[in-house]
Amino acid sequence: MCVAYPGKVLDIDGRVARVDFAGNVVRVNIGVVDTSPGEYVLVHAGCAIESMPEAKAMEILEIFGEMEAR
Repeated sequence: MCVAYPGKVLDIDGRVARVDFAGNVVRVNIGVVDTSPGEYVLVHAGCAIESMPEAKAMEILEIFGEMEAR
């Protein structure tokens, strides 16, 4: 099973962004989404597939946290 995970865009260089996933900073292809530094993106397999508001990203992260605690 594959899971997409939200992260915060730190900065952008062309079609690649540095995205923070709970302190883990990863380069992500953002070629198919419109995003800016400070926004959140949903990432699957190294590619941003959706830009989202912070509230939605926090909701998803909370769900992952609950799953992890089980």
